[in-house]
Amino acid sequence: MQFRQKALSKLQSPEEIDLPVRFARPQGLLVLTVTVLAMAAATVWAVTGSVSSTLTAPGILNHGKGSYILQSPVAGQVTGVLAEEGDHLPADAPLLKVRTAEGSSVVKTMAAGRVTTLVATIGSVVTTGADVAAVERVDSEDAPLMAVVYVPADRGATVPVGASVDLTVQSVPTQQYGVLRGRVKAVGRTAQTRQRITAFLGSSQLGEQFSRAGQPVAVLVELKRSSATKTGYAWSTSDGPAYALDSMTLVSASVHLASQRPVDWLLP
Repeated sequence: MQFRQKALSKLQSPEEIDLPVRFARPQGLLVLTVTVLAMAAATVWAVTGSVSSTLTAPGILNHGKGSYILQSPVAGQVTGVLAEEGDHLPADAPLLKVRTAEGSSVVKTMAAGRVTTLVATIGSVVTTGADVAAVERVDSEDAPLMAVVYVPADRGATVPVGASVDLTVQSVPTQQYGVLRGRVKAVGRTAQTRQRITAFLGSSQLGEQFSRAGQPVAVLVELKRSSATKTGYAWSTSDGPAYALDSMTLVSASVHLASQRPVDWLLP
């Protein structure tokens, strides 16, 4: 009780009214000034600045028209292989000779294209409907390459047409030649099943590989052309590799998504 009375009497005493007010120390003012300036700069950057993000997804170089699997219409033994992998053949071109019970038969291509896989060999026995080759649809040998990138379905809507794309080509040393440049030409609207990817690329292995994490969306990337490089396409380096690019080469794509203001992340 004695301590409370002393405290009350001290509060009621006017003797300390004339004491000078203590202001913040210079060090505290400096910290406060820096904090205010930093918050002001962050606010300006959040409103006027921009942040870009990238989406990484696997893909493959091709001519954009897909492939087909050629099946034998007859059963018998292969007596002749009339083409090699990499050959460009017109439609109805002879590919295999097969000896059947009724005589000799010729297996022909269904459409013009490039032979990417040749399963049948001389002496092998084929059955009716057996896969003998995979042919990529392409009209001419100088048709431009494109890239098909398989993006997760839940990210497909974030990819804008016209977005720039950097492609790391599996067969090209990145540290020496850099990356291939391209732009998004089209974005698929429906998810691709393993069967559809297999039918388009003519390879069940690739169908399994690109759908391993779920059904993706196909994004078509147009490669930038350049007359200054040996490949005919633009690279992040001035020259790029000194050899031609092959179709059906695997790539890893970095898609540059649209820039956003940081304040947009906080607004609904």
